[in-house]
Amino acid sequence: QVQLVESGGGLVQAGGSLRLSCAASGRTFSNFAMGWFRQAPGKEREFVAAISWSGNMMYYGDSVKGRFTISRDNAKNTVYLQMNSLKPEDTAVYYCAAAVYYSDLLRWDGVDYWGKGTLVTVSA
Repeated sequence: QVQLVESGGGLVQAGGSLRLSCAASGRTFSNFAMGWFRQAPGKEREFVAAISWSGNMMYYGDSVKGRFTISRDNAKNTVYLQMNSLKPEDTAVYYCAAAVYYSDLLRWDGVDYWGKGTLVTVSA
């Protein structure tokens, strides 16, 4: 099993920035592709970003392109999500995710492991 623990969520004003972190333990972190999803109240869990195990390939949901950046540090067993130019519609619980294959992280039902989530609230 892989355990994923998110941190860095909180309250921020529109236009501000936050950096989320996800610390992994259990199975070897570098063997997994990693990603982020988010879920707002009453909404479906949606894809935010993904990164391959090597860090060479990244993919973003259309709503966050140009504003969010995903990265990973395999030596620290950690994946990050830098969120800039935040909007009220970015308000959601953000979940860290892991999968054996990069392509499986592009849909929520392809994910192998989930974190508990961290709440991001963006005020107008």
